[in-house]
Amino acid sequence: MRTTLTEKVGEVAVAVFLWGFRILVVSVVVIGTILTIRAGKYTGVQWMDFVVFGIARGSIYALIALGYTMVYGIMRMINFAHSEVFMSGAFGGYFLANAMSQSGFLDKNPVVGLIAAVLVGMLVSAGVALLVERIAYRPLRNAPRLVPLISAIGASFFLQYTFRGFFGPGIYAYPSINVLSGEWNILGVGILKMQVVVAVAAFIMMAVLYTIVMRTKIGKAMRAVSESKDVAALMGIDVNRIIVFTFGIGASMAGAAGVLYALMFRQVNFFMGFVPGIKAFTAAVLGGIGNVPGAMVGGLVLGIFESVGPALFLDGLGIPRPYQLQDAIAYIMLVMVLLFRPSGILGERLTTKKA
Repeated sequence: MRTTLTEKVGEVAVAVFLWGFRILVVSVVVIGTILTIRAGKYTGVQWMDFVVFGIARGSIYALIALGYTMVYGIMRMINFAHSEVFMSGAFGGYFLANAMSQSGFLDKNPVVGLIAAVLVGMLVSAGVALLVERIAYRPLRNAPRLVPLISAIGASFFLQYTFRGFFGPGIYAYPSINVLSGEWNILGVGILKMQVVVAVAAFIMMAVLYTIVMRTKIGKAMRAVSESKDVAALMGIDVNRIIVFTFGIGASMAGAAGVLYALMFRQVNFFMGFVPGIKAFTAAVLGGIGNVPGAMVGGLVLGIFESVGPALFLDGLGIPRPYQLQDAIAYIMLVMVLLFRPSGILGERLTTKKA
């Protein structure tokens, strides 16, 4: 009886704490937003800059998040080595872009050069991901879920320090593309060319991936395997081939994101995948882990909140340098979404079994 009473008191205490946390966060957001808008510190153009930068960054998060959510949808595991797959693509694109820049080809043919760098980044990332799948995951496919998770963490550290061993701990500066310097005037608002190119490229790749998953034969096979590997195998689907394809296409999106991220922030190093990888995983959970459109939506929402949130929620409260808290805003937003809607914005796609 005592144990039952203690458990009930504990549950009530947790529920009270969670509701108190929800009310506190919502109050800070509402009050901070009202005070910021009343202060009139930021112009409409500045708010537009925040939104555009958030869309560009969020589209990169979405590309990375697709790899997390697709692998989870097929194998029900979190591929924590995916952040290093993203990093490897950035390195692959860097060496080609640097060679083209030194030869002058990049400035003379920026479109061809940019496409080539993205393609190389995609190929490098896909190659690394397939090696990881073959060596670290496939032998453990029928093991308890915790075992592949530990293997994924080990693969992540292995890739990080392998790249450090080959390329050193220093930071490589991505070459600039002259034609993408400056701004475009869109509807009277000056928007950085690089942000527009990154966002458009990311949206095109997301549209292509969505078409593959939803409109092609192999995409139908991927969805069948995500529902049940055994039933899919009985229907004649090569499960191993589908899993390899899923790893490859998810990694290629991360490789493209690595090149686009490096073009925006102009630097590459062996540890660069950690923070974007965590943010992308957050985006995947935010949208609904296992849900491809959810990963896209989650990435965009996260990017916009990171960009707009510090100024909108915190500046009016008198917090100095609110942008130092942008990571906290992103993770608090994730916690709030999971408290109010644990399955994410679009909901997790779960296998339903009928007796």
